[in-house]
Amino acid sequence: MSALLGVVLLTLTACSGGGSGDPEPDDRSAETAEVSISVAPDDGATGVATSGELTVGAEDGTLTEVRVTDPEGTEVSGELTEDATGWAPSEALANDTEYTVAVVGENAEGTEGTRTTSFTTLAADATFTSNWNISDGAEVGVGMELSVTFDTPIENTDAVRDAIRIVTEPPVEVRGHWFGNQRIDFRPEEYWAPGTQVDIQLRVRGVEGAPGVYGTAREDIGFTVGRSQVSTVDVNTLTMDVVRDGESIRSIPVTTGAPGYETWNGRMVITEKLVETRMNGDTVGYGGEYDIPDVPHAMRLSTSGTFIHGNYWGGGVFGNSNASHGCVGLRDVQGAGDPGTDAAWFFANSLIGDVVEVVNSNDDIIAPDNGLNGWNMSWDEWGV
Repeated sequence: MSALLGVVLLTLTACSGGGSGDPEPDDRSAETAEVSISVAPDDGATGVATSGELTVGAEDGTLTEVRVTDPEGTEVSGELTEDATGWAPSEALANDTEYTVAVVGENAEGTEGTRTTSFTTLAADATFTSNWNISDGAEVGVGMELSVTFDTPIENTDAVRDAIRIVTEPPVEVRGHWFGNQRIDFRPEEYWAPGTQVDIQLRVRGVEGAPGVYGTAREDIGFTVGRSQVSTVDVNTLTMDVVRDGESIRSIPVTTGAPGYETWNGRMVITEKLVETRMNGDTVGYGGEYDIPDVPHAMRLSTSGTFIHGNYWGGGVFGNSNASHGCVGLRDVQGAGDPGTDAAWFFANSLIGDVVEVVNSNDDIIAPDNGLNGWNMSWDEWGV
């Protein structure tokens, strides 16, 4: 028996030794360490912060799948490191929510390892709501700005700004600017290019806007930029030149603010369209100077009450004299029923987000936060 065993051992040595010298190592028999998967926070942890604590890592291998889900099965988006050995969420987590972390990794030999944990995030002391001005799927003019407002003052303005992500096609840089601590507007440096698709990810949920106060909004919306239309109102000539896609398509006689009621200068964006509306001087600090219940074809240019609208009571002022209380008036008829008037034509041919620029008025340039009029700020100022 011993002799036979010796023969077998000699034979194996001869086969694996390559004929002479020290034997070559056999890679097939080399041991490979199992992938080690780490998850923070620990399994079963409670009171976990909504940002900055969740991380996944791999040693002696790489991560091939990371799924973080809430009780409804909604996944948290995240990003792998370039070498696939780490993962972190790309958005804040919801407050007071249990999350399950399921991870798959593999070592250099392709052998898989798995790990599953769970944890619960901290509850919010208070929450803040977010409201925005553009409906999903809207077609807008080239001057549209995304404006997001909050129902409580924001202290961590950078964190909230960064949680509102905007992607465009074709690509263009978009910056946000805070007006005070409850409103942030977003726009590119120049007017949007016609046809631009704008996709917005509101990821404010779980973002701590102020100590103990967390956001609740998590929504995706998008809008499309239509044709370019920019109309210039010249107070000296009392005309409005309507330019579409670089070509002047109509010149319209207008009336603007009378002495003492001058119309703002500057670039203003149409934010609202009303076939008929009541205009009362009491609402804008002019007392009982006027109260017109049926102003036709009214389009808002400022929060403070500047409109471009139809006027059926002005007689022959259009193109001849300035007679308004600061609005831009166009010839119209009572009841807004005549599609052939200048006001009806302009109303039908305008989009929310179109630009109306007033020049040569004796008033100041309109404030950038009086409506969606941030185009009156330089790009350098806007990024601050």
